[in-house]
Amino acid sequence: MALTAIPVGFVAGLFGIGGGLITVPFLFYIFNSLGIDQDYVMHLAVGTSFAIIIPTSTVSVLTHHKFKAVDFDIVKSYGIFVVLGVILGTLFAATVKTKTLVLFFAIVIFLLSVYLLSLKEKEKNITLKIKLHSKVMLGFLVGFISAPMGIGGAVMNVPILKFFGYSINRAIGSAAAIGFLIALFGALGFLITGSYLKTNIPLSIGFLNIPAFLIFIPITTFMARIGARTVHTINKSKISKYFGIFLLIIAFKFFYEYFKL
Repeated sequence: MALTAIPVGFVAGLFGIGGGLITVPFLFYIFNSLGIDQDYVMHLAVGTSFAIIIPTSTVSVLTHHKFKAVDFDIVKSYGIFVVLGVILGTLFAATVKTKTLVLFFAIVIFLLSVYLLSLKEKEKNITLKIKLHSKVMLGFLVGFISAPMGIGGAVMNVPILKFFGYSINRAIGSAAAIGFLIALFGALGFLITGSYLKTNIPLSIGFLNIPAFLIFIPITTFMARIGARTVHTINKSKISKYFGIFLLIIAFKFFYEYFKL
């Protein structure tokens, strides 16, 4: 867990993501090896990931804000619809089995990897006004997809904000702030649904594992600060491609797990 927390925190700051794309797969394998109930192993990985994202994204947002890279207006006007999607997505996740959740995770990650690998950087950023119906539709969709995956949604929000003309730095910083809202409501949702289902998982409250949370937090928050500073100094187009390759590997690994379950 301690070794996993180092890249999780760094990547969280670097891409404005909560780190769930790395945390969930690793926690899934760790909890699986510990003999956690198969029906709830993915739920526990996702719920714990959300809890870890809360402080990690806070540090990431504060660091990006120092570089004036967070648009709090879009966070407020768009974030409310994302939160509604998270609430419904959490309820959906609580009703499905681990195998279904693993397949859902694999498909979404695969589609995102293809998108990032085919993404071309625009020469000029022309900011377009995001209309209300777009905020409602996209926000709800991002929130609903993020909830069963235990992610902060930045892998979707960064491309969305870039499409509407945000510079990569402002897209990453703003997505990190929206990720905080996703993590907060996602963690609460998994805590409540896990408690309601009376899962009785060792050393856990609902679907939140306490030892994993305590091990990850100090390391991820420290590394997130370093990652957020680093992104303002390096070539962004190459990062997108490397991240796309990483997601592709994760997706194929989870497709393999799905057929094995």
